[in-house]
Parts: sequence; structure tokens; C-alpha cells
Amino acid sequence: MSKLAIGIAGAGLIGRAHILRLQRSPACRLAAIADPAPAIRDAGFGVPIHADLETMLEEEKLDGVIVATPNAAHAPNALACIARGLPVLIEKPLAETAANGERIVEAAERAKVPVLVGHHRRHNPIMASARALIRGGELGRIATASAFTTFLKPAPYFDTAWRREPGGGPVLINLIHVIDDLRFLLGEIAEIQAMGSRALRNFPVEDSATAILRFASGALGTIALSDAAAAPWSWELTSGENKVFPRLPEDCYLVAGTEGSLAMPSLKRWRYTDEASWTAPLSMERLDVAHADPLDRQIAHFADVIRGEARPVIDGRDALQTLIATLTIHDQIR
Repeated sequence: MSKLAIGIAGAGLIGRAHILRLQRSPACRLAAIADPAPAIRDAGFGVPIHADLETMLEEEKLDGVIVATPNAAHAPNALACIARGLPVLIEKPLAETAANGERIVEAAERAKVPVLVGHHRRHNPIMASARALIRGGELGRIATASAFTTFLKPAPYFDTAWRREPGGGPVLINLIHVIDDLRFLLGEIAEIQAMGSRALRNFPVEDSATAILRFASGALGTIALSDAAAAPWSWELTSGENKVFPRLPEDCYLVAGTEGSLAMPSLKRWRYTDEASWTAPLSMERLDVAHADPLDRQIAHFADVIRGEARPVIDGRDALQTLIATLTIHDQIR
């Protein structure tokens, strides 16, 4: 079977992560790049480089496109691909506004063009195993879930001006991952209350936030977020997913149900084996799961979607709900 020709719009940090995966993919190949930065032409990618997406779409024969541009360009770029009938993988978030996200969803549904959104943690075997356990009822009815995403961004990170301004804070950049994780594990969010703070850095953008969630199932959730905390409790620092970050032996998600509980990413499962009472001992077992790079798995899944062999693990309409919930928190803390 011949490899699928994939174009990439945007060769920044996440775009280059996708380029690396395409270069080693058995199912796809990097066919072209669209990026206006002059330095991209000298990067030695070995494929045609175009200054804009429209030119790449006109001049290259592609089977699909990965949109890894800045958020504000997601909608126009995705719509251009959809108009040509090209399946598209859009990096998270789906769009910078709910309205533009809806435009993408409606266009894709009208044209019957598949859209996959890059909430890559859904492709992590840890997340998939936890979802199967929870959705399979092994923990009983879920009572509460607590999610921590606390870490320290160093001062030079904020030398880039937009990171100090509204829209550049950890809610829209980091918390959106947590929202999608909780939706994937526990289902839809029915109600949100949130509070934010700028007290630690005194930038116009938030540095910390908390949120209380009510899920449609009746379960309750809490989130603690800060990018100014010297703390180990975040997916980046505990999962080993991204080798840029040191892996620490902690958990950042705790899910408690009537029949047992689960800590993630360690996948420690707690339950009673005899009497079910707080005065009785709980037993602990660790679920075994093989490690796999979620971005590699996402590219393989995108290939299956393009070939019509699978439906997107997270399509545009699903990702729109994650975006709306995240924007709700962002609006409440301003």
C-alpha cells in the first residue's frame, strides 16, 4: 500500500513534531509544507516549501493536510482544505472562537469531509485504558474527579509578548487539554464555575485558575491550574509523554467511584476486596499498559480516517464542546 501524501500548514514547534512523525510513519509521508518563514526553506526537509496554504493546495497533490498554524488561522486554513475535499487534522484548539469552530464543523458536515482534531492525549494508551475501565463500569458510578495541572513556566517564556496578554495564559494553552481529558473519561460537562488570579506575576493574563465542574452523569469535578507553581502535578511532568519534560513519580488525575478509584497516569486502581467500608483496608493494583507515542498513533489514525477505515477519535463537533467549555472558564475568570 502506497504512503499517503500529507501536507503541513505551519512548521513551528508542533508542526515540526508532526513532521518528525510523518518522516518515520509507515502509512504517511511528508509531501509539502506551507509556512511563510524564510528559515523554513533552509531547514532541509526535502519537500516543496510554499509561502501559503492556498499555493500548496493548488500546486501539490495531497491526500490530507495537518493544520498546525497559530490558532486564529485554524478556521480559514481548515475551510480551504474542506472546500477541496481534503481530510484535515487540525491542531488543538479547533478554532480561536466557538463561532469559527462551528463554521468548520458545519462546512465539514455539509461536504462530508472528515476532520480530526489534535487532542493527542486521546491516542495515549494510558488514557485509552483509563477510559475503558471507567466507561466499562469497573469503578461503579463516578462520584468525583480531581485534576491538577500545576507547573512552572520560566521567566524567559514570557519574553514573547503575546504570552503576557489575554489569550496567552494557561487556560487556553494548557487547561484545554485537561478539559478534553475529563470529557473523554467522564462524559459531557453540564455546568462550570471558575475563578482566576493574576496575583503571582501581575500580568494582564491569568497565572492560576480553579474550576468546579458538574458532569451530565451527576459526577463532580475540580481543576487546579497554575503555570507559576513549583509543583510536579501535571500530565506533562507525570506521564512521560513528552521527553522534553522530566518524568516524575506522581499522579495528576484522581477519579473516585462507588466501586473503586483510579489514579492517573500511574493507573493505580484502588478497591475493596472484602468489606466495603472506610474502616476496611483497600487493595491496590497497577494496570499494565504498553507505552506508545500518542503523536505517532495519531498519524496512524489519521491515515485510517483518510482511507475511510476509521471515524475520527475526536471530530470537529466533539472538539467544539471542549473548546466551548474552555472558553466558558476563560470568560468567567476575566
